Amino acid sequence: MTDLERGRERCYLVYAVAPERVTAREANELLNEYIEDRRRGFVIFHDHFTGKPHGGLAVFDVREQQAFDLLGDLGPLATWGVSVHALTFSLAATGFAAQMALTAESYGGKRLEELREEERDDPRFSWLRRD
Repeated sequence: MTDLERGRERCYLVYAVAPERVTAREANELLNEYIEDRRRGFVIFHDHFTGKPHGGLAVFDVREQQAFDLLGDLGPLATWGVSVHALTFSLAATGFAAQMALTAESYGGKRLEELREEERDDPRFSWLRRD
């Protein structure tokens, strides 16, 4: 595997919108198929859109040329509207996490740990399940 040139080693946001004919379930499955291909880099975040348009976004930490090239190889998302954007401050997966914490504290006024402590018991909050 070939290392990526230094300035391109960073996190990339992939924003993907499904065609109108794709159902929400199909959109979720296709986005999951795209992100589970580990050759695209280390996926550190993803989520799906509610309502229309269907689709979602993902953030990848990209270190190798093959991973960088595969971000643009849409595979199961070939008929979707997809854009890929390099992130400024997220130069690694850990940088993405640090940027999230910084944004929450600096702009939201709370640390993520404080938000966790304040969250109500809601069965929809899958991250709170301790199963």
